[in-house]
Amino acid sequence: MTRVSCQQWGTVPGLGRVDLWLLESPQVKVEVLTLGAIIRSVFSRGKNGQMEDVVLGFDDLEGYLSDKRYLGAVVGRVANRIAGGRFVVDGKEYQLETNNGPNAIHGGVKGFNKALWLATEVQGGVQLSLSSPDGDQGYPGEVQVCVIYTLQGETLTAEYQARSNRTTPINITNHSYFNLAGQAAADVYDHQVSICAQSFLPVDETSIPTGETRAVQGTPFDLRDPVLIGARLKELPGPGFDHNFCLSFPSDPWMERHAARVCHPASGRVLEVSTSQPGVQFYTANFLDGSVQGKGGTKYRKHGAFCLETQNWPDAVNQASFPDCLLRPGEEYHHVTRFTFTTI
Repeated sequence: MTRVSCQQWGTVPGLGRVDLWLLESPQVKVEVLTLGAIIRSVFSRGKNGQMEDVVLGFDDLEGYLSDKRYLGAVVGRVANRIAGGRFVVDGKEYQLETNNGPNAIHGGVKGFNKALWLATEVQGGVQLSLSSPDGDQGYPGEVQVCVIYTLQGETLTAEYQARSNRTTPINITNHSYFNLAGQAAADVYDHQVSICAQSFLPVDETSIPTGETRAVQGTPFDLRDPVLIGARLKELPGPGFDHNFCLSFPSDPWMERHAARVCHPASGRVLEVSTSQPGVQFYTANFLDGSVQGKGGTKYRKHGAFCLETQNWPDAVNQASFPDCLLRPGEEYHHVTRFTFTTI
């Protein structure tokens, strides 16, 4: 049985009230904000029974309003990067604001992560809704978006839905940063990760996929069997993982499948992720640098967390061989991701 409650958490000048929704099962406790549909915290139990908050975040609303790292937020319209911030739909070229070097990332400067969502209680959770107007951050079409978070026992489910009155790219995900040792732990080097992917997407110097789909076998990206994150990072060129792992291919149906498992042996905490999305971006918080002060005054540093962003493949709107990311009038965008928190 999941208990659902709500309380006011703050006010955004010019926008309105921000609420905090609390979802509680006997095993897990989740806090959700109406700002950005943010997962503010997830408390899960270790093998000694100790409850720890395993999601990075902030103590107050101001932290989230000034946040540029998307901690816990729903990102969209298009998660991840679009090359040059440019794409063509129905013969018309669109130019987005570039907010990640030469590229656009995570929906824009004021994407879904900075919006106030309308919340209503559903059984075992909360439904958050948003209307994104035509031209929002440069994207075509008016889009109605819905994210439903439900908690059942050890499993937090995020269900994404959207409809548009014009053809537009869409790719929505949650950008929670996890540390299974607790959000204040220094790094995730002692975590073991496995990802059920035969292939990954190599990227250029600006982190845009090159168009190649490369087999993981014989590379540091082979995470099919559990590996220690710290040891594998030493083998990896560059600052860390920030790559799409291919869970399915364009010819496959988009069906729910097991995607990843992360285990922290010291605490016994385990996170398992399943999704109907065709990819997962594994990110090791390479750009946290100690300048972000989070809950309890913790300074979040490089490799202090990991993200498993279930999503379509990055830059799919510009890569014809990638899974289709266009939402057309009369169609429904619908995807599910489940986070299950257990112990060994």
